Amino acid sequence: MQPSSVANLVSRILLAFPLASAFLPAPAHAQTFTVLHTFRGAPNDGEGPLGIVIRDSAGDLYGTTGSGGTGKFGSGGTCGTGFMLNKVGKEVAHLDFKLAQGCAPMAGLLRDAEGNFFGTTVLGGNTNCFEYGCGTVYKVSKTGKGVVLHKFTGSPDGEEPEALLVEDSSGNLYGTTFLGGTFENAGTVFELDSEGNETILYNFCSEPNCADGYSPYAGVIRDPAGNLYGAAAGGGGHNAGVVYELDPNGKETVLYSFTGLSDGSDPFSVLVFDPQGNLYGTTQHGGNLACGGVDGGCGVVFELSPQPDGSWKETTLYTFCSLPNCTDGQDPLNGPLLRDTAGNLYGTTYFGGKTSGFCKSGCGVVFKLDTTGKETILHTFTGGSDGANPWAGLTIDSKGNLYGTTVAGGDDSCFAPDGCGVVFQITP
Repeated sequence: MQPSSVANLVSRILLAFPLASAFLPAPAHAQTFTVLHTFRGAPNDGEGPLGIVIRDSAGDLYGTTGSGGTGKFGSGGTCGTGFMLNKVGKEVAHLDFKLAQGCAPMAGLLRDAEGNFFGTTVLGGNTNCFEYGCGTVYKVSKTGKGVVLHKFTGSPDGEEPEALLVEDSSGNLYGTTFLGGTFENAGTVFELDSEGNETILYNFCSEPNCADGYSPYAGVIRDPAGNLYGAAAGGGGHNAGVVYELDPNGKETVLYSFTGLSDGSDPFSVLVFDPQGNLYGTTQHGGNLACGGVDGGCGVVFELSPQPDGSWKETTLYTFCSLPNCTDGQDPLNGPLLRDTAGNLYGTTYFGGKTSGFCKSGCGVVFKLDTTGKETILHTFTGGSDGANPWAGLTIDSKGNLYGTTVAGGDDSCFAPDGCGVVFQITP
């Protein structure tokens, strides 16, 4: 995907905490779906929330929209917003992104212990890099003051960060860029210190035939020893993507190379650990090869388990489009999955479920996967006031309520007929 295509992606989408806690409660079986907030579009509101929402102890929700607001780029493109909702869904704070500082935040926010927020934008920043910039890492203080920590330049430091950031105990930030770097425009893993000084930890496609992977979309997670884990959507032994580990010295190990068959292909999501050190994630394609057209499959949920000999075993926990008309969901995207105390997993799919109006391939679902691999659909989006096409994963509170976003749906007068997206809650 070239730089101009990301600008188009943000417009096209609107047209048509990375490591989950092992102590999350397990929601009960009966749910109530509520729309907390409906986006109205530019210039006063956001459009198309692409990232997760996060929640503070008071019940306020924070997130970003990939478009909308007053900041502009190109011929009609808008740069997105940051938002704060109170616990009943009223927007109480709002930030407009501008091209010079960063444009099109796609991943959501990281909040530190002091209440500051950090995130990435895929465009904006250094416009010498390309017409609309190569993206930024930014900080918004707890008082609402924004500052750019880093402006990407393409080569060698990376381009188009779509990453949900993760932080260590010293305040260093870690993430990925989808493009840029030293080899084949294949992306990087980076570290930023508290002053915004960047260190490139790894350049993808540094091995022949990109056996080490390329195009790391969604960022990394970190273990207590400082190792980083992530997924790259392409490359590997079968050019179907990899899950990798990066040690503190920058040495990469491919933990698993997808085949593109029943095990999945194009791993797109942030990963999540369980207490035993197993990794969970999703692939956008692969699995049931009878669906998905030329893309080949509609995605899976997978588990990677460390073995005594140092290898990792992949288990496909669920294959999407296992039911007629993909009513069980299709194409899970950014994630991350949520895991509760009982070991159940929760997530979203962008397509599948109910087909209506502009949702030719379905409007997406929220799903639960129990420890036996049995799927339960918690909500099927209709494309109406309840929203359509959830891009990101879910957040959970101490009572088991789930929170998420959809890219489209909601107010059909906004970006008619698609809508500009919603923030929703599912109550057990």
